[in-house]
Amino acid sequence: MPKRAQDPVISRVMTEESQGPETRRRLFEGLKAKLGRPVVSFFTSFAYPVSMENADADMLESVLRQTDLSKGLALMVSSPGGDGLAAERIINICRCYSGTGEYWAIVPGKAKSAATMVCFGASKVMMGPVSELGPIDPQRATSDKGVVKLFSAYHIVQSYLDLFKRAVAETGRIEPYLQQLANYDEREIKELQAALELSEDIAIRALGSGMMKKKDEGDIRKRIKVFLTPEKTKTHGRPICRDDAADCGLCVESVDARSDVWGLVYELYVRTNNFVSKRASKCIESKEYSFFTPGRGGS
Repeated sequence: MPKRAQDPVISRVMTEESQGPETRRRLFEGLKAKLGRPVVSFFTSFAYPVSMENADADMLESVLRQTDLSKGLALMVSSPGGDGLAAERIINICRCYSGTGEYWAIVPGKAKSAATMVCFGASKVMMGPVSELGPIDPQRATSDKGVVKLFSAYHIVQSYLDLFKRAVAETGRIEPYLQQLANYDEREIKELQAALELSEDIAIRALGSGMMKKKDEGDIRKRIKVFLTPEKTKTHGRPICRDDAADCGLCVESVDARSDVWGLVYELYVRTNNFVSKRASKCIESKEYSFFTPGRGGS
């Protein structure tokens, strides 16, 4: 067989192996037809040590600028999280570029921490039976012999305040308390308190100007307490599934896993997640445009 006739087959196989944008284009087309608005995907890897940051908001804006969003926007989000200020920017960018002034969030798998904040800014969150949101309390990273450990800012602050309270209430020797308090840096405690307050403020503002527009600030804070502190979830990575999210007052659309829409969502998720697990660390994509950051095996 002439080489010219074989090239398209070879090209298709190589594209499939690398999970290039061409493998996902029909899925964006199918979802737009089903949802009545274009879909843009926002993926950061769970396999590579990356997080959501300001540069991601810039990449997303580049895609949205080139996309016809006159009928609105659906943002598919898959990310372990990152910078809360980047999440706030992403919310503002999505709302500003959407022709309807709002956007839908689609969570095919896990949208945790700051990615959950991005979902808070949506007018509704489409979730399947195994979709996950998560707590948004900030974490402090420390390195011990090259091993990165995460500690809840909330737990650090609460342990300090509890120890201080017991020291003040002590009527006997307070030296043991003073020795323990010496392990804390008061400046760092204030920074962690500010980080907690910032996370809460971003969440409440996003919800108060979106899907909880008719609720006052105190009511919103009470409703989303499970997202703000680890008191109930116990750990930052624990999932908050669609029923729990809906119970908090979020506008959650539960999508049947067997539906045609979720079939397209699932395939797009599997293909893009494979891409950001093996070839790239981040990917922001529409039907026409694709921006990605190479991973260790990417090019």
